[in-house]
Amino acid sequence: MSIDIEQLLTNMKNAASEVINQDITVLRGFSERQLKALAKHTELIAKGVVSGDIDEDLRDFFLDSLEDMALNFAKTLRGLLMATIEKVWNAIVGVLWAAISNATGIVISSPSID
Repeated sequence: MSIDIEQLLTNMKNAASEVINQDITVLRGFSERQLKALAKHTELIAKGVVSGDIDEDLRDFFLDSLEDMALNFAKTLRGLLMATIEKVWNAIVGVLWAAISNATGIVISSPSID
């Protein structure tokens, strides 16, 4: 039995697209909320500095806090993206292994990322 390359390509694209479309919604929602929080925090700092409620000593504290928030956002986003990449890899490998199994009649287990 042979493997239909065009169908295999379509199946891989579909598998990857399903994962990406699901995860992109989660990523968008998370990113939007976090970016709004960063923007609001920035606005509060600016208003506090202008009004005098935040003096020079406190300004550095709040700026450090804002920097930490931005870094944590970026690290969390990186982790979410890595999880999505792993899911895409799993989906594509699943399609490839299924194609080999169907063509050969031999059941093979999909590998996993470690």
